[in-house]
Amino acid sequence: MRAAWYTRGGPAADVLVVGEQPEPIPGPGEVRVRLAHSGINPGDTKKRGNWQGSGLPFPLVIPHSDGSGVVDAVGEGVPADRVGRRVWVWGAQSYRAFGTAAEFVCVPTDHAVDLPDAAPLEVGACLGIPGITAHRCVFADGSVRGATVLVHGVLGGVGRLAALLARRDGARVIGSVRSDADVDAAAGVADEVVVLGDGVVDAVRELAPDGVDRIVEVAFSDNVGLAVDVIAPGGTIAAYATRDAEPRLPFWPLLFANVTIRLLGSDDFSAEARAEAARDLSALAVGLDVPRVTFPLERIAEDHDRVDAGSRARVLLSL
Repeated sequence: MRAAWYTRGGPAADVLVVGEQPEPIPGPGEVRVRLAHSGINPGDTKKRGNWQGSGLPFPLVIPHSDGSGVVDAVGEGVPADRVGRRVWVWGAQSYRAFGTAAEFVCVPTDHAVDLPDAAPLEVGACLGIPGITAHRCVFADGSVRGATVLVHGVLGGVGRLAALLARRDGARVIGSVRSDADVDAAAGVADEVVVLGDGVVDAVRELAPDGVDRIVEVAFSDNVGLAVDVIAPGGTIAAYATRDAEPRLPFWPLLFANVTIRLLGSDDFSAEARAEAARDLSALAVGLDVPRVTFPLERIAEDHDRVDAGSRARVLLSL
């Protein structure tokens, strides 16, 4: 099968190889998916770059955790009627060597989620890790119906899905963007939009005088000070990323407001949380508009660079 892989960490153009690898055979409890698309996440490029300096966990890695396609074979213990199902794939390369940057991938059967016929396969490839992370950011503490949720980076892969999931549950969503030029694009995602920078505290407080109940946070170290000024007593900061790996905390203001800080690592959510997210994301996929760009597998190195440069559109590979 055609695939891309690396055997050492480093810059995309230096370490990624495209060529032929053996077709995988599904083991017990697994399905094999003939992939149509592979989705690239920032976590995939960080792994390839050996960002924590711990080396590669496997001698050869086929990257990417997300994708979409059609089940074409099943392993022992998996019902045969899964063959032929359109699915979206998550976590293919989470604690595993072989991900979705290939024509075929084998994953545990619950990692291949049925995709409604009305949802394009391209959209399915955009769900995966960002969608499951977004779902947990919003619902880790229960329903947000009637709550006010501030979603930072509302035009990003996680932020967009978090906003849409929260609104679908009945929350009021305030989305933050980086510049005035982004406001119109964000207006279709959030109920209200604020621009980060001078005046953002007043803007949020004008929209939510009593504070926001939940913050979905993409840059914890950058925004924790802002959170102190806009969060409601008893509110929650649900953070899935940070710029500074060892951020400073305004401890006493957070303590006096009884704020919960919830840190969310998508590879380690419970099976129950992932199953709930899969159900809700499949329903959300029908009619979902996710900005995306698609390129052939052979352009994987420049596409990794595109993700590292902060592409707003989801970057997909066509298989």
